[in-house]
Amino acid sequence: MIGIILDDNAFEQDIRELLMAFYPGETYIHEEVDGEEKPRLSVYGKTGENDYFLTVREYVEDGEILENEAAVEADYSNRFETKNRIKRMLYGLLSEKTKKELPWGTLTGIRPTKIAMTKLTEGKGEDEVRSYMKETYLTSDAKIDLSIEIAERERELLSAIDYENGYSLYVGIPFCPTTCLYCSFTSFPIKSWEKRMEEYLSALFKEMDYAARTMAGRTLDTVYFGGGTPTSLSAEHLEMVMRKLKATFDFTSVKEFTVEAGRPDSITEEKLKVLLDYGVTRISINPQTMKQATLDLIGRRHTVDMVKEKYRLAREMGFDNINMDLIIGLPEEDLEDVRHTMEEIRALDPDSITVHSLAIKRAARLNMFKEKYGDLKITNTQDMIDLTASCAREMGQEPYYLYRQKNMAGNFENVGYSRPGKACIYNILIMEEKQTIVACGAGTTTKVVYPAENRLERVENVKDVEQYIARIDEMLERKERLLNRN
Repeated sequence: MIGIILDDNAFEQDIRELLMAFYPGETYIHEEVDGEEKPRLSVYGKTGENDYFLTVREYVEDGEILENEAAVEADYSNRFETKNRIKRMLYGLLSEKTKKELPWGTLTGIRPTKIAMTKLTEGKGEDEVRSYMKETYLTSDAKIDLSIEIAERERELLSAIDYENGYSLYVGIPFCPTTCLYCSFTSFPIKSWEKRMEEYLSALFKEMDYAARTMAGRTLDTVYFGGGTPTSLSAEHLEMVMRKLKATFDFTSVKEFTVEAGRPDSITEEKLKVLLDYGVTRISINPQTMKQATLDLIGRRHTVDMVKEKYRLAREMGFDNINMDLIIGLPEEDLEDVRHTMEEIRALDPDSITVHSLAIKRAARLNMFKEKYGDLKITNTQDMIDLTASCAREMGQEPYYLYRQKNMAGNFENVGYSRPGKACIYNILIMEEKQTIVACGAGTTTKVVYPAENRLERVENVKDVEQYIARIDEMLERKERLLNRN
């Protein structure tokens, strides 16, 4: 438990997010606590006329209280600069107390490469970008280099995308065979919805019809069919969605069509044939790890052998762009487990690999049932991250997109690697937020971009499937208010 006691909450989110980076998984309170159950640490913020004061108070086991104080000049009319000064000051206090440094420095947002991308687009040189990220955010040299490399590659990959007149489409299937221990995405057990699937598809198709009408005259660049696990649908229902997609939207200019096959236990030859028949150009088959004991622990029903079997089946059927997702920092895994996974993946030789650092959200079972899972060891180190990066590069893959999440093990990042010509453009667009993405389905978010104004607006669909079906007209009204202003 950590206390955040501020006389003005203007910078509360910035302070809390940096604390979360140093102390992932903690709970936070915003008041003084008397009695025996004191927080391990409390941060006090005080607003002066031209200064901002911070006090970090640590409660030691023997009752001793350790305090560190600092102050920084503050111009409250310039929130951006003041926020960064406060975060650098707090970073110094916490780094001294914990004896550790964060690879991303004070950066807590999910899109660090956006900083490098923006500066390069403005005409800044790499050295200027490097200095800016180091001085403003205390970012490590290795992460700055990675950001610049990815930003340069993203600029090249997006050079053919029309931000003003184009758009991308996301279709969501919020069902999975099971719910993984670490998962907080919108997903429901497929077995409880199989007999009512056409109710969901009816609402989904109504939203797809609306999206196609509203975006008529604009170029559809990329299509991403995700979830959940789209291949948890039966082959019949999967074909219904594919047929509806192709009949409703103009695929003439689509540069990539991705389906998140995801769970190997949901993949069949019949379903793969459906995807091929409807022109899917990229799929994901996601092992997460190649250690069977971990798969059993986290609630995946597939086996290591099943990953290999379904991957080889997809290759034999003609899929020439296959991604595999991995998670670093899974419970009870160490460096040797990661090494074993990477060697197994190297032998399969996918076209791209997405390496995630485990992020435990509040809604994940791993976090909700701490009394059951609290003793599980979760480890993520720079050595693990470096190992995955070196293996990917040895396979001829280069990093092409990156994003971060809160409560990530080791405070690292998620990185997508691919061979030349195999990168997922949609992944870059969703992270860099440069093009409108219309999303259909329960729990999805439509992002409308106004490039000329450098502005973005979002509209969310309800997450619950029952509510989505019952309130589909309301979902369309939400979109109407936004899309018709675009």
